[in-house]
Amino acid sequence: MKIGYARVSTGLQNLDLQNDSLENYGCEKIFTDKMSGAKSQRPGLDQAIEFARKGDTVIVWRLDRLGRNMEDLISIVNALNDRGVSFHSIQENITMDRSSSTGQLMFHLFAAFAEFERNLILERSAAGRVAARARGRLGGRPEKFNESDVQLLRTLVDNGTSIKTIAEKWNVSRSTIYRYLEKEENRSKS
Repeated sequence: MKIGYARVSTGLQNLDLQNDSLENYGCEKIFTDKMSGAKSQRPGLDQAIEFARKGDTVIVWRLDRLGRNMEDLISIVNALNDRGVSFHSIQENITMDRSSSTGQLMFHLFAAFAEFERNLILERSAAGRVAARARGRLGGRPEKFNESDVQLLRTLVDNGTSIKTIAEKWNVSRSTIYRYLEKEENRSKS
């Protein structure tokens, strides 16, 4: 059985083009999602995978309709193939079925591309962090208190104000106050 899956990113987009292509390709059942591919919860895709039986083929109009990225695509195709279900993309004219030599080759090529994509993302992220550090950005959450604020905190505590009162006044947790006071103590010991 040919099972179609169509997805658009927003409610403003239309599924008609994909549905028409899937129907023309011979899909007997079509599942749809109207949400971003970045969402991990895609009920239509989950239903299509659950509905598919051994020997069936899940068909999409274009590869990017199935997965958020190459790694996600491979994971979905793996899940299908593990159930004896093949996968086909109409626009790219690609069929992935690990039961054939060609399907195995395609799968390994896609796995290699997924690893390449992951490595590129890691390299770009690392380069971005280095560039940000060079511009003086350290990353992470901005500090709640500057040095003069911490001195004021220390004075308040030394004068008997409770940590709870200080935390409520500054609208932070008590652990935040303790953490800054501890950092200040460690700095003064050094």
